[in-house]
Amino acid sequence: MKDHTEEKPRGISRRTILKAGGSASAFIAAPFVLRSTAAQENVLFINTQGGAWTAALKTAYFEPFTAKTGIQVRTVEPVSLAKLKAQVRSGTYEWDVSEFNSLEYYEAAEDDLIEPLDFSIVKKQNIPANWQPDKGVPSLVVGTNIAYRKDRFPHGGPQSWADFWDVKKFPGKRSLQNRAAVSLEQALLADGVPMDRLYPLDIDRAFKKLDEIKPHITVWWSQGAQSATLIGDGEIDLISIWNGRCQAVIDAGAPVELVWNQSHSDCGVWFAPKGGMRRKQAMQFLDFALEAEPQGRMCDIIPYGPSNPEALKFMSPASIAKSPTSPEHAKIAYWPDTHWIVSRNAKLNERWAQWIAT
Repeated sequence: MKDHTEEKPRGISRRTILKAGGSASAFIAAPFVLRSTAAQENVLFINTQGGAWTAALKTAYFEPFTAKTGIQVRTVEPVSLAKLKAQVRSGTYEWDVSEFNSLEYYEAAEDDLIEPLDFSIVKKQNIPANWQPDKGVPSLVVGTNIAYRKDRFPHGGPQSWADFWDVKKFPGKRSLQNRAAVSLEQALLADGVPMDRLYPLDIDRAFKKLDEIKPHITVWWSQGAQSATLIGDGEIDLISIWNGRCQAVIDAGAPVELVWNQSHSDCGVWFAPKGGMRRKQAMQFLDFALEAEPQGRMCDIIPYGPSNPEALKFMSPASIAKSPTSPEHAKIAYWPDTHWIVSRNAKLNERWAQWIAT
């Protein structure tokens, strides 16, 4: 959900943590400008992060989509907002469908880079009732959670962001993400703001709280793989981390505990670029991506959560237990106000960069 961002991102990639079987080699990369020819009418070029993430998409989405529609899927890497802008503005397209995190998606939508959904193809009833965009469809939900080393805290580690800020009760090397909005949210939660009253963010209050923890942050991580290495190798005792990255570390045998309380939930978005050449095929894929069964298959391969609640029926109990959208986890998580962030993101990032540097 690019893992929610910077790596997509969005990849980034937060998605390279996936433990998917098989290879994506059968899906031919296409680093060239697509040509509108009749021979390519049954081909769809999908922009992905590559590696294990693409392998998982192949199993969960691409092969079943081809079996259902006859449309072949080819992949193009990497995911890039800059590439989307270049394609739409030049009118030359390398891909027909991509997936962004919510922040990048909203930025692209505001910049008029996204093709509106065709509801004669995309089944509106499969779109969650609380989903606002009319140009993209939700994909998977990613949690940003607290995690800690159980060998460092054998009697239990921090269970809230207030605990994470408590360096006396929970001494140790800490790491937070080098990302403005989510870190500001965490600071306000640590300062006692309820999850349902985070927005609008009190920026000054958040930075004041961040001042308290800043001397105790050993690393401000910027890549999903980096965060996993930090906690998995024991370089860091407490960390803010994407749930999928952390689960991969746990599955590999590291003594790490993932905390679901006050988890930040975010959702990726599938979309088609404005003016793309294969609009009909793209809309067919977006419609397919909303279905419960492919989402359930994907979340059985990777430890993220489906946006379609019916997908839980197609997931194993073990996968549901690791999912941000399981009933138990969803009720103790919060969602950011992405619209609020987008309109202020440039100024937030500027102030954040100055604060980090001082």
